[in-house]
Amino acid sequence: MRIGDNMFYLFVGQDSASKDVELEKIKQEFLPTEVKEFNFDCLYARELNLPQLQEALLRLPVRTKRRIILIREAEKLKENIKEYLEECLKKPLAHAVLILDVNKAQRNDLFLRRIVPYVKLVRFKEREDLNTFRLSQEIDGKRVGHGLKTLNSLLANGEKPERIIGGLRYSWQKGYLPDQERSRRLRLLLRCDIDIKTGRLKPAFALERLVVGLCCFSF
Repeated sequence: MRIGDNMFYLFVGQDSASKDVELEKIKQEFLPTEVKEFNFDCLYARELNLPQLQEALLRLPVRTKRRIILIREAEKLKENIKEYLEECLKKPLAHAVLILDVNKAQRNDLFLRRIVPYVKLVRFKEREDLNTFRLSQEIDGKRVGHGLKTLNSLLANGEKPERIIGGLRYSWQKGYLPDQERSRRLRLLLRCDIDIKTGRLKPAFALERLVVGLCCFSF
């Protein structure tokens, strides 16, 4: 979205290759090839402080009308920088093109919600979070196929069987389950743990058997 004489972008997603393509398009739009390296700053939110950002935004372009400032991992910006950026978005600098790059936007991120009206939002593909909490959600929903797929992805990514069992146990100790169902799940977890540790079953098979049992009322 163009605000006055300025252009602001918000990249959201984890597809870095597609982001680089979009970034190159923006560079081609605003920066002549021969002066690109003099008019582009890539900053990282984790290391960024307010004076550094102010200096980058106020610096004038070299032999062109605009400069591009890219802030990577913008979800990690400090609160004072967020406040400053909100003011910049409302009162833009004529020479600055600002790109905020967010890997994963949280629904409760008030900063992002406040700045959306002032930016051009570009969404990219996000990686699906795979962890034992996700596996627990599939089990809660009795989704056997999705549960097995999540389990196999966890194992393929190097997650250890004992960590999967421990993660499931932890997720069910928060008190949201009826006592009878919690006891049933813990019995199945214990049996799976014993099967693996005694070598009665291969870990992958024991865990698959566990997921099927947890998604159903009985084997």
